[in-house]
Amino acid sequence: MTQLYEAVVLITGAAGGFGQELTRQLLEAGSRLILTDLDENVLRQRVEAIQDQVSSGEVIAILPGDLSNREGCETLYHQVKALNIPIDILINNAGVGLFGRMDEVPSQKWELVMQVNLLAPMRLSTLFITDMIARKKGHIVNISGIAGWSVFAGMAHYATSKFGLRGFSEGLFNEFKEYNIKVTAVYPFFTRTPILQSEQYGTLKNQGVPEYMIAEPENIMRAAIRGIVANKLHVFPDVVAKTFHILTRVSPGLVSWISGLFAKSLQNGQLQ
Repeated sequence: MTQLYEAVVLITGAAGGFGQELTRQLLEAGSRLILTDLDENVLRQRVEAIQDQVSSGEVIAILPGDLSNREGCETLYHQVKALNIPIDILINNAGVGLFGRMDEVPSQKWELVMQVNLLAPMRLSTLFITDMIARKKGHIVNISGIAGWSVFAGMAHYATSKFGLRGFSEGLFNEFKEYNIKVTAVYPFFTRTPILQSEQYGTLKNQGVPEYMIAEPENIMRAAIRGIVANKLHVFPDVVAKTFHILTRVSPGLVSWISGLFAKSLQNGQLQ
């Protein structure tokens, strides 16, 4: 089991919906947190609001970080190293989204998705895992999504980043388990986070996901943390995600049909 009490945890994207819940719930578990996001002021305000309600745990540092390029990832690594506190758990949570047909999305937009959602976790894991190997202790957590198993029309770019993150997680698990380094990948369905308001492009614009299909980040992250503690490689934190995963394994044709029907219904507003 992975211990959370007094564990030093680095959380990227800590100001977002999942990031705030990870911060809250890990503080309640007594963890010691290093938090980073693009806007340091916004992150500080949200952390202060959480600490007004949670008195346990510790926030060691709040760091600004632009993870959309290699230099930003390396800067974050050196900032953390300067604290002279080994990282027990790295949670690659930062992510951005978009929606649109592949040929109608501006290249700079989908390239940003790949940089933040896939390359940043790969870069940070590469940097921090050296210390974990030396200590023969560590846990890397990647927040993927059910889009890492099944793709709706309009999500080719986003899903590619999440499929890649799933493959990277499985590779890490197989390559570093002999060093006592744990790996967990989390695959939520639609959740009430800012990604639901991601930019849309072209002919596949839709009217949004209906309320009854949206999970709450509190519940999703609670399930994710249970999976981290149990050292699970794959965590499906809600019923829809679990169902899609099972169907993907046993009947991929059915999943493809459901995905197509779902995408058309979103466009026409039939699910509202």
